[in-house]
Order: sequence, then C-alpha cells, then structure tokens
Amino acid sequence: MAHDPAPQRQLTLLQTAAVIIGTVIGSGVFISLPIVAALSGGPGMSILVWLLGGLIWIPQILVLAEMGTSDPVQGGPYTYLQKAGSPFLAFLYTWTAFLTSDTPTLTIIALSAISVLNFFTPLAEDPLTAKLAAAGLIAAFAALHYRSVRLGGVVQVVLTAAKLTPLLSIVVIGLLALHAGVFTLEIVDPVVRDRGVLAILIAGVSSTLWSYAGFINILYMAGEVRDPGRTLPRALIGSLLLIVAAYTLIALCTSAIVPFADLVVARGSFVNPFAYLPALSSYAGAIFAVAAFVSMLGVLNATVMAQPRLEYAIARDGLFFPVFGRLHPRFLTPHYSILIQCSLAVLLLIPGSIEELLGYFTLSYALQNGLVYGSYFFLRRRAGYSPTYRAPLGGVMAGASVLVQLALAVGTVLAYPAGGVLSALVLILTGFPIYYYYKRRQEASPATSSENRA
Repeated sequence: MAHDPAPQRQLTLLQTAAVIIGTVIGSGVFISLPIVAALSGGPGMSILVWLLGGLIWIPQILVLAEMGTSDPVQGGPYTYLQKAGSPFLAFLYTWTAFLTSDTPTLTIIALSAISVLNFFTPLAEDPLTAKLAAAGLIAAFAALHYRSVRLGGVVQVVLTAAKLTPLLSIVVIGLLALHAGVFTLEIVDPVVRDRGVLAILIAGVSSTLWSYAGFINILYMAGEVRDPGRTLPRALIGSLLLIVAAYTLIALCTSAIVPFADLVVARGSFVNPFAYLPALSSYAGAIFAVAAFVSMLGVLNATVMAQPRLEYAIARDGLFFPVFGRLHPRFLTPHYSILIQCSLAVLLLIPGSIEELLGYFTLSYALQNGLVYGSYFFLRRRAGYSPTYRAPLGGVMAGASVLVQLALAVGTVLAYPAGGVLSALVLILTGFPIYYYYKRRQEASPATSSENRA
C-alpha cells in the first residue's frame, strides 16, 4: 500500500479547537443534568459534581497534549499504546472504542438531537419516527465527511459558533435568577444521603463523563492538523478551560431556573430551562430548543469527522478489517471507515434507549482512557520519544489520570443500569479472539507494515 494516498494536514488551530469543543459540548450536559441531579441529591452538590467532573480532566489533558505532540499521526491512542510496547492493548483499545464508545456516541447524539424536537412536534415522541429521523441525521453527516475534510472543518467552526451564543444566554438569564438555595450543599434526597458523600461524588462525577468526553478524539486525526506541535496543546488546554467554565455555569444557572424536583424527574430525557421562565416561555423555549438542536448537530459533525480515523489507523497496520484502512482516491477521506461506523450507529438505534446506552458508553470509555494514560509510563522510556510539549509533573499527572478512570469505572456501576454495563464488558471480551486472528494474519504477511500509516 506504499503508493496509496495519504491524509493531508488541513486543520487550522481554530478548526482544531472547534472540533474539540464541538465534540464535547452538545447534548451531553442537558441529558446529564437530570442524571447528575438525581445522583447528587441536592442543587449545590450537583453543581459541585459538575465542577469536579471538569477539574479531573486537567491532568488528563496535559498528558494527552504531551503524547499528542510526540507522534502526531492518525490513530492517536492506538499509536501510543502500540509504541509503548503492547500491540494487543492497542488493538483492544480500538476494538472497545469502535463497539462500545465511539459508535454508540453517534447513536446517543442523534437520538438526543431528535428528542429536542419534541418541543415542536409530537411526531418526535413516537419511538419509530424518532429513530428514523436520527438515522437520517447520521446518514447526512456521513455523506458530508465522505467527501471533504476541509469542508467538514468549516462546517464545524460555524456550528460551534452557533452553539456557544445561546449557551451564553442561558448563563446570563440564570445569573439574574440566582437565589441562595442554589448554593446549599444539603442533600435533600434521604435515599441519596444514606449512600455517603464519597459514594455520591464518585457516582455523580462518573455521570458527567459523557458530557466531558471527546477531548481525546482530536488525536484520532492528528495527522490532519497543521503544525501539531503548537496547535494540539493550545487547542486541548484552551478548550478544556472554556468547557469546564461553561458546564459549571450552565449547571448553576439551570439550577436557578428549574426546580430541583423537576430536574430529578426529567432523568433520561432532555431538560429545557427556558420552559420555566414565565415571561419568556412562549417563545424562548422554542429558541432554546433550536439552539440545542444546532449544538447537537455540531457534536454529530465532529464525531463523524474524527472517530473513523482510529479504525483507519489500525487497519493500515494490518490489525483490523482491511477495508477500514482505505482512503478515497479523490477526497482523501477514510470513506469506508466512515460509512461502516455510521451504519453500525444506525443499527444501534433499534434496541437503544439513551440511559442504557450511556451506561454502555461510560464504562468502556473509562477503561479505554485508563489504558492510554497508563501507556505514558512506558512510552516516555522508548527511544525516539520527543514531544514538543511536556506536561508538568508528567508522571504524577498520568498516575492521577489512571486512578480517576478506575474510580469512574466503579462509579458507572453505581450510576447506570446493569444491562448497558454488562453489554459493554461482553463486547470488550470479544476483542481477544479477533486480535489473535489478525495477529496471525499479520505475521503470515510480512509485507503488512505500519510505514503506510500517515
């Protein structure tokens, strides 16, 4: 495959940051707000959980920024695990991401986007109609990214700008409605209170993971980022600071607008804060619903853009289905990887409910991240490891990141239905025989080489 086309570095700093922000900020916060509220037991604890959920990402982002500049090619985490000395864990990461986090992400986002439209039409409340509409959204973005990386980046900048404006309006209106009850750390739900503060915080922070997830996805397509040594650290660190501030303020202001009991009751569905403002509810609710829908489109665009690059990278090394490793000869996009992942996301619409899928996603995502941060200790000992950015106290940051993921994995068991969690574990285990099958094929075909990976 030495003559095959290679990805081109087309994404600017603005587009790179827009992909990160677009991937992270979207449906997650408004789907997760009721779940966090129910697990926290009170408005003040809920806001604290959102802040802690962001702060635990600081060491993770610093480690990701360093590893990203050490080898800014397609595949990101897969590449780091492989170069750290474990092709098996590199494969298992990719297999787990493909089946239990990346693909379900598309399904959850599309379903969440359609659920917003319940504000306008009862048709969106019909499960079959909602799933067909969600499938249409996934197909539309698959078609866009099949044809162009550059156009996808431009669309992402526009959608990210469109989503931040209404989010700012939520913050402004909520700040005007603040009252003392929002800040109390009292746990008003006696059932939650009996669990103890530590268990409450672990379960609550775990339930924010879906909302904060997505930073690592930009490293899937690091081979398409211009000047990655400078762009990746700036985009990752700057995006984190903005997102933590945004989520904490949104949680604070939503608690000021929406009665806490109503937040808890809304668990598993979308929360519209403007519907609780008597002076604005006649039209502001519709404006907010449109804004939320646009925000989710931004997430869907970013995830369809970034995620298939992971499977592309591992397929180029001969450890995954070969069809994923092909680039379109004209558009230079991993077209088969995009089409297959989006098709599987559509199939997940058949059995999926949002809360089951969130549990399915969260456990696998925590385990995947733990593998990546653990690889740091081995990667930095390897010859040729020369990142242009160094995380301060890198070993401490990586160790803290691993411990956080283990705590989040435990919290997932407390926070979500068992069905989704068990499904994730079963699908992770299916990667073992598939890896050994492709490993034997790779050993039988010495011509398969990672030199083709751009």
